[in-house]
Formats: sequence, C-alpha cells, structure tokens
Amino acid sequence: QDPTQQRRHKLVAGIGEQELVAVAALKGESYEVKRTAWAKNELGEKQLVERMRKVRAWFFEQDGGWYVQCKYGNRTLMLGKGNAVFVKSLNDVSGALVALKAAAEAGELDDAIGAAAQKKKSK
Repeated sequence: QDPTQQRRHKLVAGIGEQELVAVAALKGESYEVKRTAWAKNELGEKQLVERMRKVRAWFFEQDGGWYVQCKYGNRTLMLGKGNAVFVKSLNDVSGALVALKAAAEAGELDDAIGAAAQKKKSK
C-alpha cells in the first residue's frame, strides 16, 4: 500500500479511538484498552499477560472551552494557522473529531501528516 494511504489510515484509526475517549469523558470515565505484554512470573519465567492502558485524550479544557488537537504518533499536526480547534463544550468535541476524521479520509491532512512523519525520521 502507498505510504500516504498507510499514514492516513493510521490517523483515521487514532481519531476513531479519540471518539471513544470523548464518549467516556462525557460519562466522567477514563477510556482504557487492553494490551498484551511479556512479564516475568514468580518463577522468573516469561509469560504473556494482558494489561489495561489508559488512552490519553487529544482534547483539553482551557479559556472557557475545549481545544481539540489532531496527533500523528506523539506529534501534534498543524491545522491551518494553529495546532488545535476550539469548541465551546465537551459535547462539541465529538463533532470536531468527526470533522477531523472526514478531512483525514478526504486527504486534506496528508501534507500535515507528511511533515510530522518527516520530523520523526530526522531524529
């Protein structure tokens, strides 16, 4: 598959996960996912265990509203003039995420994703 398509799908999957984080935040809960990891048991043997991992939100409350960021890996994407979208309430965060998802699927964020990926490779 084309690298641009792969990046786009990775971003769309991340935004989809953030939609679930926003739903959990509305309920006053934190969103967690299961992940598997290798750990040593009492006998010192390695075994595969499942652990819960909290998913960090891409949105935060400030200035009397909520800022919604779009991230690729741990890099924040530049969206036009800034790096975040401002919404009035937590209920509006889902709408902003849907708009970001539609823009990513349409390829409107490909340049921003490419810039974030380039910064990652240069380290």
